[in-house]
Amino acid sequence: MTTSPRIIFLGTPEFAVTTLDAIIKANYNVVAVITAPDKPAGRGQVVTESAVKQYAVANNIPVLQPEKLKNEDFINELKTYKADLQIVVAFRMLPEVVWNMPAMGTVNLHASLLPHYRGAAPINWAVINGEQQSGITTFKLQHQIDTGNILLHQAVPITPNMNAGELHDTLMHLGGELIVKTIDGLIHNTIVEQPQATIVNESELKHAPKLFKDNTKIDWTTTAQHIHNVVRGLSPYPTAHTVLVDENGIETSMKVFATTLIDTHTTSDTVSINTDGKTYFNIHTSHGIIGIDSLQLAGKKRMNTPDFLRGYKLTNNYTLR
Repeated sequence: MTTSPRIIFLGTPEFAVTTLDAIIKANYNVVAVITAPDKPAGRGQVVTESAVKQYAVANNIPVLQPEKLKNEDFINELKTYKADLQIVVAFRMLPEVVWNMPAMGTVNLHASLLPHYRGAAPINWAVINGEQQSGITTFKLQHQIDTGNILLHQAVPITPNMNAGELHDTLMHLGGELIVKTIDGLIHNTIVEQPQATIVNESELKHAPKLFKDNTKIDWTTTAQHIHNVVRGLSPYPTAHTVLVDENGIETSMKVFATTLIDTHTTSDTVSINTDGKTYFNIHTSHGIIGIDSLQLAGKKRMNTPDFLRGYKLTNNYTLR
């Protein structure tokens, strides 16, 4: 096996840049980068390059931006780079003609301890489900998404108040280190591939589906602990949301960015708001009390609770749904 493999890197967001940078700094030979096409973004719809493209251009690495990964011209161009290995981090699903091309295969970095939390939002769902640890895994791509043989993994703790953004940043930096170890292990043939089916039964798997408006809405009929997990698991993006209803029945959409778990034992037959109108905005749930620390009303900026209460006349007669 070659000791200096020709590597093609596939990725798009900032999460992937950290890994690409680690590969470059480890003096591996990245011959090209594949990333998403430039696209308009923001209110001005300014054409924006992906974070990975910006890094590649700054480091004089050739960039490929195919609209369709099965396009014949793209496939032919990809072959000219004669890659021995492909590394995938936060990129879209690859067709077999792409992932099966290099002799050393295609390695994916996934932000969970596979086989648990396969899917699009592994970081969010690990926090939402109250897990005490998460991690990163490198594995070989095969036909079904996130199911290939595991190469290496590294666990990290999830502390009680850690949010998805904080876990994302932790895994982002560890991901580069794990990919470098994986490349080194493949070169020196020191990695024993582990089929995912040998780790856990398929019926026991925890999944990480895409996040939509329906599955990011707060269900106030659940426990304070679960609500706290949902809020931190969706913070800072895409953010847990709810509807605040005033005494006249007027509804206002509200995002919740941060909460404090005040009590997990107090029980209540109804969900109710408790506030002094100045410093705190607490919710009594069926099991426990939770305090809202940071929020954003529709059309307004994000603010902490005391700032919110100075400009919004919240009372205990308001409700949430």
